[in-house]
Amino acid sequence: MATPKRKHSKQRSRKRRGANRFQAPQLSKDSTDGTLFRPHRVNPANGMYRGRQVLDIEV
Repeated sequence: MATPKRKHSKQRSRKRRGANRFQAPQLSKDSTDGTLFRPHRVNPANGMYRGRQVLDIEV
């Protein structure tokens, strides 16, 4: 197995890992009211998750 000759700096490693952060988050559309929210999470607009009311949201 290959062994690196020199240590990679923290800055070099963080630059490489940080390049993945620039993508916009994927959003799902709610079937009841059409709001956009992050998938696999509770919709903050109406408190629904997978068709069930899990949070009481004051409107």
